[in-house]
Amino acid sequence: MRARLSRVSIIPVLSFFLATGAFADSPALSQDEKTAIVASLNSTLNANYAFPDMAQKIGPALQNQLKTGAYDSAATKDEFAHKLTDDLVKLSGDLHFFVGVDTKWVAEYRATADPALKAKIRAEERARLEETNFGFDEVRRLDGNIGYIRFSYFADPELAYDAAASVMRFVENSDAIIIDLRYNNGGHLEMAQFLASYFFPADKDQLLFDYYYNEDGKRIERGQWVLPGLPGKRMVDKPVYILTGSTSFSAAEWFSYTMKKLGRATLIGERTAGGAHPVARKPVNDDFFVQVPIGQIRDPVDHGDFEGTGVKPDIESPSIQALPFAHKLALENLSRADSASREAYVWQLPVLMANIQRPDVDTGMLQKAVGSYDGRKIVLENGTLYYIWRDRFRVALEPIEPNLFAVEGVSDFRYRLNTQRGKVTSLERVNKDGTIQVYKRHD
Repeated sequence: MRARLSRVSIIPVLSFFLATGAFADSPALSQDEKTAIVASLNSTLNANYAFPDMAQKIGPALQNQLKTGAYDSAATKDEFAHKLTDDLVKLSGDLHFFVGVDTKWVAEYRATADPALKAKIRAEERARLEETNFGFDEVRRLDGNIGYIRFSYFADPELAYDAAASVMRFVENSDAIIIDLRYNNGGHLEMAQFLASYFFPADKDQLLFDYYYNEDGKRIERGQWVLPGLPGKRMVDKPVYILTGSTSFSAAEWFSYTMKKLGRATLIGERTAGGAHPVARKPVNDDFFVQVPIGQIRDPVDHGDFEGTGVKPDIESPSIQALPFAHKLALENLSRADSASREAYVWQLPVLMANIQRPDVDTGMLQKAVGSYDGRKIVLENGTLYYIWRDRFRVALEPIEPNLFAVEGVSDFRYRLNTQRGKVTSLERVNKDGTIQVYKRHD
């Protein structure tokens, strides 16, 4: 099903909704052409849409729109595609539907029986994916040895295997993992299968996804299981936290949903978009294509899905605050296990709380901090304090409490402003090991 579960994104649909004047240069479209396109679209839906009963209702509804003049204002191909998309989404309630105009894609789709052309298209696809690092936007180690992965789509693992494996190797020695899917628009379910397999043992058969799909009138049923062989270490005992948001879509939702259902992850953030159905692009004519839901996926526990309702997180949080919240929770849970984790949690807590809710800092206090302190000085520029030493090294100070500041690029010490009678009298370096150095003010 790799070729069929193509990358799904709600962004192209939204771009049509938001763009004004986007169709001015498109070729004109006659009424006869519109009639033929609607008829071909109906045939394509009847052969491929996952829900035949709904397809039989959509067809007459589109014909009625055509007859009553609802499409008369669509003078160009792109405008007509936009209106058809609106109606398909409205009639079905399925955000996966999308009608577009792409003559080049239709020609390539119909010519893929040619091995040379197929190889050329595949090479072009790889080049496009490489430009975005196969969707992997960020992988790093957060304070407290927490692994963090953020990616914007689930790429075809046949092309993205090495990149995905290297990402998992990077975080395999972490004490907990945060997977950020807040802005992930979906993609290949096989990549979700590959990544999820790292968090389950290889010696037990575990179903991840169970689904069926239509392929030009043929019904195919499949199940995807935990993979028995993987590069790198499995992380079967590591806590996993998945960040979700309202733009988490399709495969991103399924990954989150299954990991939650199987008790392998805690979801933090906002309810997801609710696009549960696998999709495929199908040509309508020489110019038009339709992205159509072709099947239904079922979870391995209750055999249900989340179409139209989305995936509800275990812990609700504004999307923008979900990462520091998850980081805080991961450290807090780890701190119960050993003293070293406890120390990391206590040290990091002020920073995390500042990211969740920005501290209220007195701007007058910032101005009062400007001055010289035992061979170093503090200046204020554009509302930001800067710490300067040896007249050449300069870093920003970020407030994490009213008088406590994190240091740009540094994680093992901070600076506190000490005051007496409303005046800043000294600068205090607070080290992670608990020691303190005090620098007296000289002006």
